[in-house]
Amino acid sequence: MERGVEWDFEPTLDRIAALLDLLGSPQRAYPVVHIAGTNGKTSTARLTEVLLRERNLRVGRFTSPHLVTMRERITVDGEPLSEERFTEVYEEIAPYVELADTQGRRIQFFEMLTAMAYAAFADTPVDVAVIETGMGGSWDATNVADGTVSVITPISLDHTDRLGPDVESIAKEKAGIIKPGATTVLAQQELAAAEVLMRRAAEVGAVVAREGLEFGVLSREVAVGGQLLTLRGLKGVYDEVYLPLYGAHQASNAACALAAVEALTGGDDPLDLDLVRHAFAQASSPGRMEIVRRNPTVVVDAAHNPGGMQATLDGIHEAFDFAKVVGVVAVMADKDVTGLLELLEPVLDQIVVTRNSSPRSLSAQELGELAEPLFGEDRVHVVERLDDAIDLGIGIADAEGEFSGTGVLITGSVITAGDVRHLLKAEGA
Repeated sequence: MERGVEWDFEPTLDRIAALLDLLGSPQRAYPVVHIAGTNGKTSTARLTEVLLRERNLRVGRFTSPHLVTMRERITVDGEPLSEERFTEVYEEIAPYVELADTQGRRIQFFEMLTAMAYAAFADTPVDVAVIETGMGGSWDATNVADGTVSVITPISLDHTDRLGPDVESIAKEKAGIIKPGATTVLAQQELAAAEVLMRRAAEVGAVVAREGLEFGVLSREVAVGGQLLTLRGLKGVYDEVYLPLYGAHQASNAACALAAVEALTGGDDPLDLDLVRHAFAQASSPGRMEIVRRNPTVVVDAAHNPGGMQATLDGIHEAFDFAKVVGVVAVMADKDVTGLLELLEPVLDQIVVTRNSSPRSLSAQELGELAEPLFGEDRVHVVERLDDAIDLGIGIADAEGEFSGTGVLITGSVITAGDVRHLLKAEGA
C-alpha cells in the first residue's frame, strides 16, 4: 500500500493523532524524552538511552533516518526490533491504519513508523522512551507525545523549503516540542534561535536548562579513541568521564543527555558518578566520525548541512593527526551543496565526488560541476558508483605511502554513511 515518502512534509497531526486514538494512545503509557534540533539528535538520543539503561531501566528509542535497516529506528534495550517483531508490530496496527484511512485520514510513511514505535514501546512495556523527531517539531508526527523532558540540540539552516528560510523560523517549528510544565534542555544556540526557544518556554511555563549556564562541558581533552570530559550537570559535577566519540559537538551532546536524565530522575541528588562513567564509556554513534578501516584510516560521517560539517571538520582536525585528507562525498540534491563544498575545500587535498543509493542523491556529474570551480579540475575525481569511489579514495591515500599521514573522510549524508557502513561491513547499529 503506497504511503508516500517520508521527506514529503505536511503540517498536520490530525492523521497520526486519529490513529493513536484508535490504538489506545500508547504514547501516553510511559514518560518520554523528546529530542529535536538540526544536528546531533541521534547521538544525543543514544547517549540519553545508554545513561537510562545503566540505571536498570527498560528503554525504547526511536530515531531516524536509519543507516542500513529500517529496524534500527525502533530499539528496545539497545537492540533493533527483530525482523519477526518488526513484522508483528506492523501487522498488529495494520487494521487500525486501514480504519484511519477509511475515515479520510490516509496514514503516511513516517506516521506509520511513529505509530509502530509507540505501540511497540507500550506493548513491551518500556520504562521510558527516547524519541527523536523526524523533521521539525510542532508538526512532526512524534509530537503527539508530550515529553516529560524535551531536548533541543543546535539549530542551523536545513530543510529550509519545509521549515522556513531562516534560523528563527526553524527554531519556532522545533520549539513546538516544548510542553507546558515540562523541563527543556537547550544546547548552545545561535542568539536568534535561543530567543525563540526561550520565548516558547516562557509562554508554556516550561523549566529551562541551558548549556553553558545551568549545565555544560567544564573541560575536555583528547584521549585514545575519544575524549576525557568533566561535565557539570544540573545536580552535580562529573569528572574523568571517558567518551569514546570524537569532537566538541559530541561532548556537548553528552552534556545535554546527562542534563535530560537528571531532569527526568527528579530529586536533588546527582547521578552516581560511576554509573555515568560506565554508561558513557559504552557509548557509540555509528556513522558519526566513525573509523571504519585502518591503514589508511577511513572515517565516515553523516554530516549533511554546513553546521554539521563544520563540527565534523573541527573534530577531524582535533582527533586525527592527518597530514592530508582525501574526501569521498555524496550528497542529497536538496541540501546546501555549495555550502558543504566550501567548508571541505580548505581541508581536503583531493575530493572524489559520487552519489549514494537514494533517489534524492545529486548525481556524481552534477556534484563534480559544483566542486570543480572551488577545488580546481586537478583535485576533483568524478566516479559514478559509491563502491568505486571508496576504492579510489583509499587508493589515492595508499599511493601517498603508509607513513604519509593521509586519511580518508567519507561524508555528505546519512544515506552515504549507511551505504559505506554496509559496503565496508562496519559493526554496530
